[in-house]
Amino acid sequence: MTAALPLTFACAGYDRMLALSTGEVKPEGLALNFITINHPRDVFDRMIGGREFDASEMSMSEYTTRHAAGERDLIAIPVFPSRAFRHSFIAVNDRTIAAPQDFAGKRVGVQLYTMTAAVWIRGLLQQHGVDLSSIEWVEGAMETPGAHGQPTVLPVRKPVTITRNTSGKSLSQLLEEGEIDATIGADLPPCFGKAAHVKRLFPDFKAVEKRYYKEHGIFPIMHTVVIRRELYDKYPFIATSLYNAFNESKDLALNRMRFMGALRYMLPWLPAEIDDIDEVFGHDPWPYGVEANRKTLTALVQCLYDQSMIEKVVPVDELFAPVRGNNWKI
Repeated sequence: MTAALPLTFACAGYDRMLALSTGEVKPEGLALNFITINHPRDVFDRMIGGREFDASEMSMSEYTTRHAAGERDLIAIPVFPSRAFRHSFIAVNDRTIAAPQDFAGKRVGVQLYTMTAAVWIRGLLQQHGVDLSSIEWVEGAMETPGAHGQPTVLPVRKPVTITRNTSGKSLSQLLEEGEIDATIGADLPPCFGKAAHVKRLFPDFKAVEKRYYKEHGIFPIMHTVVIRRELYDKYPFIATSLYNAFNESKDLALNRMRFMGALRYMLPWLPAEIDDIDEVFGHDPWPYGVEANRKTLTALVQCLYDQSMIEKVVPVDELFAPVRGNNWKI
């Protein structure tokens, strides 16, 4: 018997990854060492900065900008561990911002200008007619003073007003004290729910996000999965083996989420949530593969181009290694 190829994979402990992390699902031909790292920023920084893993979860925007800049040391497969609508992650000082158009000319905190969540949110603001070039972006950690992780990011293609937060305060403190007008990113500031003047830009965010999906067909992708290129070039079967295993693990999570005999998650109204999912998305809200996500991926690439993060629009298919699903089950 041929020995399985050892492969390290770093990712957060999502439900859709659980069967892989426990070994219940095994990728064909691979001895997977699943390394659970629950903050994605740590995974990205260690993969981009040190190539610590054979494969990992990766920021979709950071991967795409690097690919567009000609870097080919990583190759993605069309698996998307993290997705999120981001309307609910825009916190504002309601004394200075009451509507999206009020963002013009303001100081806005962002954990990392290049993070995928911020790219999608800026795209939303553009849809509301906001001139992004009028905004001063204050970059730093949401909960603590200083930077958000230790990222290795590429510069934007055109001048953007980005100020590093060197105030000795967190972005949350700056928003609470009125030194910035809003925050965007992957987290809400801790002052939300405590400071009376800090509100969501879209209070009824679930209805807004459902309407956004029904109008645009986009459920924003945050992260993909990447493989070190030299390993993929030597063993190209890795891409399909991982892709099929990720799908199998996700399908198990979906089926178990739908078992109502004993609720799998601490969500008292999980049955109602599942009804919502089926009404908006159909059975699977989290598809993998390029074709099922072409509209979302195309929109993200366009946002990156519009925000001067890539020099030209990259064809979506170019971003991913070819994979072949399990067509035959015997």
